[in-house]
Amino acid sequence: MPAARESLLDAAYTALARRPWAAVRMVDVAAAAGVSRQTLYNEFGSKEGLARALVRREADGYLAGVDRVLATPSDARDRLAATAEWMTSAARGNPLVRAMLTGCWSERLPMPTLAAVPSTSAVPAQRRADGPLPSPADFVSLIRDRAVTAVTGPRTTKAEAVELARACELAVRLSLSCVAAPPGEGGVAELVRRALPRPVR
Repeated sequence: MPAARESLLDAAYTALARRPWAAVRMVDVAAAAGVSRQTLYNEFGSKEGLARALVRREADGYLAGVDRVLATPSDARDRLAATAEWMTSAARGNPLVRAMLTGCWSERLPMPTLAAVPSTSAVPAQRRADGPLPSPADFVSLIRDRAVTAVTGPRTTKAEAVELARACELAVRLSLSCVAAPPGEGGVAELVRRALPRPVR
């Protein structure tokens, strides 16, 4: 029931934009998605299960966006700068992503445990949401590794690969610091361009 699942997650995200997570009622989420409350419980098991699935979806969407920006054809410096700019702007517009990246969960947001939780649901998608959720350190590793893969070519020497890995780590960490403390004039992309060692191909 993927369509119902997405509708429920959309409804939960919309509800969260209007009120604190503690005030979001399962019956209202189900009604907004046009399904029964039982369908909601069958899909997610509990409000905690819904929160975990919502956080997982936002994390996956964020990482998919990083992949899209990294795939744009340009040199490594421009790709890393564009990725940094996208990372911070996407996080500014999504409180769940911002909380995942910084580890700062406000009382308005759901705060599911990051560790895997046992599942009693027979729904395969539910088991996926029961797996571990990414921590801020996980995001650094995941995005850095994606960036390294995107900017390393078949002719990259071992020494160049080491330098590119350092540049990617620096770009990711600068980007994530800008989520918590946005830069002034020039934006994140310019900050990353200035900070990266030359030459980054």
